[in-house]
Amino acid sequence: MPPLLYYITDRTAFAADEPKRRRRLLEKISEAARAGVDYIQLREKDLLTRDLECLAREAVHAIREALPTDHHPLSTALLINSRTDVALAVQADGVHLRSDDISPAEARAIWKQCDAGAPARVSPQAPLIAVSCHSPAEVSVAAATGANLAVFAPVFEKKDANPAGLEALRLACKNKIPVLALGGNTLSNARSCLDAGAAGIAAIRLFQENNIAEVVKRLRNP
Repeated sequence: MPPLLYYITDRTAFAADEPKRRRRLLEKISEAARAGVDYIQLREKDLLTRDLECLAREAVHAIREALPTDHHPLSTALLINSRTDVALAVQADGVHLRSDDISPAEARAIWKQCDAGAPARVSPQAPLIAVSCHSPAEVSVAAATGANLAVFAPVFEKKDANPAGLEALRLACKNKIPVLALGGNTLSNARSCLDAGAAGIAAIRLFQENNIAEVVKRLRNP
């Protein structure tokens, strides 16, 4: 089975003023959708709610416009970082929860209670939920509380954090939930994560700083 690919956005990495950053980010989101990236996590944590909602609506539109009309409906899912309310408001596919966030079960309860209409790809009763995890134990909790995905980090590197390493990733992947490896991933070391049992690769720079179609090709056809 080909690895799952999970692009995490960071518009602040683009060297430009805010309007140009947003435009560049939406271009990368479209590029990721066209290339067949499975998940896009909109992670613009510095934005106020109103601005985040506006950007999220544009991201939803960009993904839908990028996909052919006959494309499989679950080709690229948009997850909003931490904000279940924003995800519901823009009819995104789900949310990505921090390790110290509400539980997946709580997020599902909120989603179910809200009459948000019928999103194009996922009903209000069935959001996709990813959870940030930093240890095998946290992955176990994510699996037990109803998460769809665990994003395990940092495997190789992260500023001000010690890498967990491949052995911890291997242990995390023993849980009955797809585990995506995050943190210092490159085209050179991604294969070691998959060999350790990871269901896929999550990254910011690997996707955002490169031609995404080429990255997808090399990760799925080593």
